[in-house]
Amino acid sequence: MSELTGIDRIKLENILGMGGGYVLDFSNRTFQDFILEHVNRDIYEDKYAFKGDSKANRLRAFWIIETNYIVSKLTSALLEYWNLNNQLREIILDQKEQVLFKDCLQIAERLKQSSVSEHLEDILQPASDDSDFELLTNTIRDNIEQNQPQVALDRLHTYAVKFIRNLCDKYGIESDRDKPLQSIFGEYVKFLRSNDLFESEMTERILKSSISILDAFNGVRNNQSFAHDNKVLNYDESMLIFKNVTSTIAFIDSLERRRNMDANDKNDDKSANIDWDDLPF
Repeated sequence: MSELTGIDRIKLENILGMGGGYVLDFSNRTFQDFILEHVNRDIYEDKYAFKGDSKANRLRAFWIIETNYIVSKLTSALLEYWNLNNQLREIILDQKEQVLFKDCLQIAERLKQSSVSEHLEDILQPASDDSDFELLTNTIRDNIEQNQPQVALDRLHTYAVKFIRNLCDKYGIESDRDKPLQSIFGEYVKFLRSNDLFESEMTERILKSSISILDAFNGVRNNQSFAHDNKVLNYDESMLIFKNVTSTIAFIDSLERRRNMDANDKNDDKSANIDWDDLPF
């Protein structure tokens, strides 16, 4: 359930034009398609109909049912759509509309930040069929759902090691158990660079800087987490470290998913080019 306040809902309903049961200029079909595209939810499922069947009422039900993260993600997309439409139509916003737009953007951002990491379901996935890996992933999620990032840090370190080692194994990169996290990550970054998988120099620089960050993560894991009998790191710094490390994992995961999709597309193209008349049977 999202944490939208009554004032939040009034502002969002105003900017999205929900007074007459509508939502912006969407038809039923385009409204359904938009939400499916951005948050993978079907707004015309029965569970969103308890406040009524109009687009506005289904969105109101969506706000009640869905998590802060999902509501913030859709709200940001709707606001971007609203702003783009105004730009394309060369509509000049008055000061009142500008203030409302800014307030609604802040609502979306507040919802996104209000939970430690509701989006961990998307980021932290077992990278193999290893049951231990799945248990590790679920333990991290439990800690985060309890708003305890400082407790999850040592397990996140273990997750990062297993995640990067699996990728190294996938590509035949040496990653024996004596190599620390930053070293195996450095080998993986070298592999990406040697295969021209970066579209920008800045991406490479950011990942290279992550090598030193992961080196420092070793110290936090060993000296400021429950990996040993330590005084754990404070909440705010634990949160900063947690978000930084998981953002790197999320990028690597999206890169690997894109590579897998590209590989599948190439295989499909090869299959499509087979001359079936030349087959010897």
